[in-house]
Amino acid sequence: MATREKRLAQFDGNGAPSPDQCVEVLCEDHSGTYQLPFACRFIDGQWRNDTTGGALEVNVIAWRKPREKQAGLV
Repeated sequence: MATREKRLAQFDGNGAPSPDQCVEVLCEDHSGTYQLPFACRFIDGQWRNDTTGGALEVNVIAWRKPREKQAGLV
């Protein structure tokens, strides 16, 4: 299992992303850290699901630009 520090090292976003920037987020709760399976945006001081526009009710601790998917990998 990846440690919190290893996961944080993979998320290199500094400050807050611009509202027009779609990003991946790392969240944390009492069970540990996890990446949400959908893209998000940071709009007016609030994290939102990029597809639905719904506000996230999670503790976002880091973000990064989306990673390129490699062909042939699942």
